[in-house]
Amino acid sequence: MTADDSFGRIDDDDYPAYTMGRAAEMLGTTQGFLRAIGEARLITPLRSAGGHRRYSRYQLRIAARARELVDQGTPIDAACRIVILEDQLEEAQRLNVEYRRAAESATPPAAA
Repeated sequence: MTADDSFGRIDDDDYPAYTMGRAAEMLGTTQGFLRAIGEARLITPLRSAGGHRRYSRYQLRIAARARELVDQGTPIDAACRIVILEDQLEEAQRLNVEYRRAAESATPPAAA
């Protein structure tokens, strides 16, 4: 990969740019927490060629939300389920808006 190829990924939320140590540091948590939410299947980090976990910005946002819930006293498994449901709801709402816009643009205006 050239420097030009890497530069194009700067704004890519799904690019696995962060090591486990850096991700834990950014979130203010432990590597064990990241492993636990991985085991709960909240996020699945990609692996480098050497087998090291790599996290994307999107995954870090998801992990930060889980940490917020855990810090409020929610058990980790429940926090992970809540975050998954929140993410699914957000996606469903986004699709609903798209479908409404498509339906509105396909409906001919009413005759006056």
